[in-house]
Formats: sequence, C-alpha cells, structure tokens
Amino acid sequence: MRRFYTNVSVGIPARALYSVLLDGKPVKTPAHAELAMPWRELAEAIAEEWRGQGEEIKPAEMFMTKCANTAIDETTGHEAAVADGILAYANDLLCYRAQAPADLVARQSEAWDPLLDWLEQRTGVKLLTGAGIAPIRQEEVALDRLRAAIAPLNPFTLTALAGAVALLGSLVLGLALLKGRLSAAEAFAAAFVDEEYQMEKWGRNTWTEQRARALEAELDAAARFMRLSGGERGAP
Repeated sequence: MRRFYTNVSVGIPARALYSVLLDGKPVKTPAHAELAMPWRELAEAIAEEWRGQGEEIKPAEMFMTKCANTAIDETTGHEAAVADGILAYANDLLCYRAQAPADLVARQSEAWDPLLDWLEQRTGVKLLTGAGIAPIRQEEVALDRLRAAIAPLNPFTLTALAGAVALLGSLVLGLALLKGRLSAAEAFAAAFVDEEYQMEKWGRNTWTEQRARALEAELDAAARFMRLSGGERGAP
C-alpha cells in the first residue's frame, strides 16, 4: 500500500479517548472502528509507527497498530475467550525438561527454576514439571489462580499478553514480562534456551539468526505495548 498521508498526530475526540490522526482524519481499524485508546503514550507510540513508514506502508511490521486493532475489533467483549487462549499455555514450556545431556538439563534448570519460583511466590501457583514430552496435566487450582491473575487486564494489555505468550510458548514468561520480572531480551533468551544450546553445538545460520531478531523485535514491541496500555481495566 502506498503512503497516502503527510502528517500524523494524536487527537482527543469527544469521548476523551486518544485517536491517531492521518492528515487530521482518524485511523480506522479493519472493522471500521476508530483507532482510539485511553492512554496518550500508547497513541503516540502508534502514531510514531505511522510516521516511520516510507513510500510504501508495511502493515505487517506495525506491531503496535496491529495489536491495538485486535484489542478493539476482537478482544473487547470477548476477554474470557482470549484469557482461555492464554491459559492454554499453562502447560508451559518451562515445565517440560530435557532428560539429557546433563549440560542442557543444567541450563534449563538455571534459566527456568527461578521463574517458576517467582510465579509461586507472586500467585501461589506451583506448576508441575516433568522430564521428556509426556503430557503434564496442571491442577485445577493452579489454573483458577492463573485465570484470576489475568482477569483484571484490560483488552489492550490482554491482547499484547496473548501475543507475547504465543510467541514465547510460555504463560510464565509472558506474565514475567507483563510484571517487569523480565525484560523482552531476558524473556526471549529464556524461551529459546534449547535452540541456543543446539546452535552452540551445531552452528548458526543466517536464516535462524534473522528469524530470531524478528521475533525479539516483536516481543520487545509487545512488552512496550503492555507497559503503555495501563494493565488492569479502568486504569489508564
């Protein structure tokens, strides 16, 4: 899509939400709602994405805009369903441990055990772990407490959390990112312990490293989106 605007700004319409404006006209979501939110800082970050486009607009690279569109068009009014999708990752990456070799087992334990301890201290949830790929069934009380931890999130934060959790394959890492326990770089490193181990053993390639950089950039944007989107409902 060719760029069709010159100026990008943030405006305040009558209902006191911050809109992203292109040449003074509000941006619309794919469902034709106004791209508007209660946080000026988030609206400014989205506006910056639009300012940063060249002669060709590349929507696939505009993570903040995509996340806001999804929050408005899809998550709002369907928060419970989105929370269910996030809870599907409670059978967490961090719970499935290698049986060998010993140095990989040790590396997983060093990276992941402190995060499972953090989750237990913060939420009272003790996730079960196991060696190998045999399915682990987490206890219902753990799932209920995780749901309670997610339930207060507003649709914008919930949308960004869902994206981060899917990218990381881990609800624990997503929550650690949301709560500031981990930076985006730290969460990415924890999620890709196994891949990093394999690359150290067998070598790196350009495609793998390019993919890793793209995923890390998307995760960094998700973390920023969560930070700017207020967290709990009714908390701009």
